[in-house]
Amino acid sequence: MSDAPVIGVLALQGDVREHLVALAAADAVARPVRRPEELSEVDGLVVPGGESTTISKLAVLFGLMEPLRARVRDGMPVYGTCAGMIMLADKILDPRSGQETVGGIDMIVRRNAFGRQNESFEAAVDVKGVTGDPVEGVFIRAPWVESVGAGAEVLAEHGGHIVAVRQGNALATSFHPELTGDHRVHALFVDMTRAKRTAES
Repeated sequence: MSDAPVIGVLALQGDVREHLVALAAADAVARPVRRPEELSEVDGLVVPGGESTTISKLAVLFGLMEPLRARVRDGMPVYGTCAGMIMLADKILDPRSGQETVGGIDMIVRRNAFGRQNESFEAAVDVKGVTGDPVEGVFIRAPWVESVGAGAEVLAEHGGHIVAVRQGNALATSFHPELTGDHRVHALFVDMTRAKRTAES
């Protein structure tokens, strides 16, 4: 597809392969990103789940944190799932020592808010901007959003807690849509990235 945007997946830790598959199914050209030069070649980026403290430290180690912050500030579309949501938060309620975020969404996030690994669950979530049936959300040591600023739009809630947010070209979900075979949330992000690229061309 000639207008397919090139979308990277931050490949430092987490379920990288599943995101690459989901993005390809949603008509993007998907590739892993580990180095600053690879980041410079993509139209958008997914920050996957994993361990947010580890991803933060590895991003600094690989020289990706500052270029990533700069591109997000400049409006590059970015989508964070679970730990990726934490990475896109302007503030973490209970950060680990030395934990940094990329920022981009005016929200305060609570880490592991839905409980430990053995309290993982699936739930149907109505996501604004995703048509059809609710999205099946997989919550694994998932964060939730304590509060959002005026610039952020709440796209979904579960159990009275915010679990999906968008601000401009930044999108974040507490849950993992890449694990279900339902690629509609990825399609939403691909559409966001395509729109941004078209606006710039």
